[in-house]
Amino acid sequence: MPALNADEVMEPLTRDDDGSDPARTWRGRFTEVRLDSGRPLLGHAWAMEFERVRPRSGLLRHLESLPWPFPESVQVLIHDEDDECFGLWMMHDGKLAEISLPRTRRIHQPAPPTDEFPPAPGYLLRTDTGRPLPEQTRPERRDPRPAW
Repeated sequence: MPALNADEVMEPLTRDDDGSDPARTWRGRFTEVRLDSGRPLLGHAWAMEFERVRPRSGLLRHLESLPWPFPESVQVLIHDEDDECFGLWMMHDGKLAEISLPRTRRIHQPAPPTDEFPPAPGYLLRTDTGRPLPEQTRPERRDPRPAW
């Protein structure tokens, strides 16, 4: 996740969650990405890995709420376990929006029968592999809850 001059904003997100921030519904912590030389990658990049589906809900909403010095530089790259490549979210009008990438398509499955199941983001597939794509679920049958 690159973001210019965001060390101060990101610092609390590099610590384990102690439960004191009610806006932080997701679990985990970011790690600064560094080169072999020990210098920060691009001077401003962080990474995190989720081990389970449930602790990720609310991540994008929380990132949107932070006081970024340069919001236009915030880029969130997400690779879910079923994705064939990273998805990209960027700030647009104060919200993180997924950017359509050439030769990719996000495939959604029908919404779960109850809210007991976590929301699913769908999965990002490449369209240039020559393989047929699965059938896309109609928008009204998709889960409206944000997965991230």
